[in-house]
Amino acid sequence: MQIARVVGSTIATIKDEKLHGRKLLIVREADVEGNVTGKPYVAVDTVDAGTGDLVLVAQGSSARQTSVTKDSPVDSVIMAVIDSLQVSGKVTFRKE
Repeated sequence: MQIARVVGSTIATIKDEKLHGRKLLIVREADVEGNVTGKPYVAVDTVDAGTGDLVLVAQGSSARQTSVTKDSPVDSVIMAVIDSLQVSGKVTFRKE
């Protein structure tokens, strides 16, 4: 799993039938303070995340293990919205 920040969304009207009805969000890898650090990529949203949310993302074959993405052609899935992060006893992020 990796920490990422939702930075936008995308719409694709022509797509694989297993992706119909799925929200596609643009995310960027983030550090433990919630600051974006990586390149943007698209992830299937399974938890109703939104722009600005800090989320947990699974990639690769693990992305196809949720009930929503099973046997779907996905490489990244948002599977949790982060409420807070604590590192070495210090809270580094808390959802407002």
